[in-house]
Amino acid sequence: MATVVRLTRMGRKKKPFYRIVVTDSRKRRDSGWIESIGYYNPMCEPEVIKFDEERLAYWTSVGAKMSDRVKRITGK
Repeated sequence: MATVVRLTRMGRKKKPFYRIVVTDSRKRRDSGWIESIGYYNPMCEPEVIKFDEERLAYWTSVGAKMSDRVKRITGK
């Protein structure tokens, strides 16, 4: 199974809120996920980014790929 760390969209219309999740790469963006490791809220001033660095390090060590957006947000 190919795992990926990516964003899943939450929130209302025109008020996005994202969870940083680990999921199977073949699933849709908002379908089920394995583990939620943080969140990202671009609508606040300043933007709110909170994630579990230990879990992110674990998942990347076992072979999970990070999406481009997650790499940019987390600075990894």
